[in-house]
Amino acid sequence: MAEHPVDLETWPRTAQFRWFRSFEKPHYAVTVRMDATHLMRVRKPAGHSLFRACLHAIGCGLHGVPELGMRFRGDSVVRHDSVMLSTPVPRPDGGFNFSYVPFDPDFDQFDTGAKAAIEEARNRATLAGNSEGMDGVAYMSCLPWLDFTSLDNAMPNAQDCIPRVAWGKIVAEGDGWRMAMGIQVHHALVDGEHLGGFFEGVQRALDAG
Repeated sequence: MAEHPVDLETWPRTAQFRWFRSFEKPHYAVTVRMDATHLMRVRKPAGHSLFRACLHAIGCGLHGVPELGMRFRGDSVVRHDSVMLSTPVPRPDGGFNFSYVPFDPDFDQFDTGAKAAIEEARNRATLAGNSEGMDGVAYMSCLPWLDFTSLDNAMPNAQDCIPRVAWGKIVAEGDGWRMAMGIQVHHALVDGEHLGGFFEGVQRALDAG
């Protein structure tokens, strides 16, 4: 996964980056209701995993917005071409392990790789949390028990700039289906405009295929 330095002399958000770096609580979260009708009427009857379909759609949204692939290293910023999608996977004996799924824009290719990565994590003896400080990753959580209206995440410190994305229970609504999806980001790197692009990209992917 290649990464590129961001030139702070020419980056339009340098002032905002430096401003929000000084905040004690620089993270913010937004939750949106997504249209899951295509998932339920097309993907599910075709035998596709709704979990992996949502994971792929989130990956499309993340990779469609360069700022969501940016991370800071001290006072500098880098941009990743691609990030891994890390999600908890339930273990057969209780608890969970973390999986690390490589992103591929092609759904079928992604689905094959995601299925293998998730099964490996499910049967692994160790949790395999991100103890190495790898930042070419985004954290995912699925809460299929909850149709939530907002969500906050446990954050280790104000310097953590890895996006967190969660999605909830798919519920019937009107003539279709909806689900909650939330994302938490660091304001030094990501503004509301970027989140608008993220959710648009996720919805396009949810409606495709």
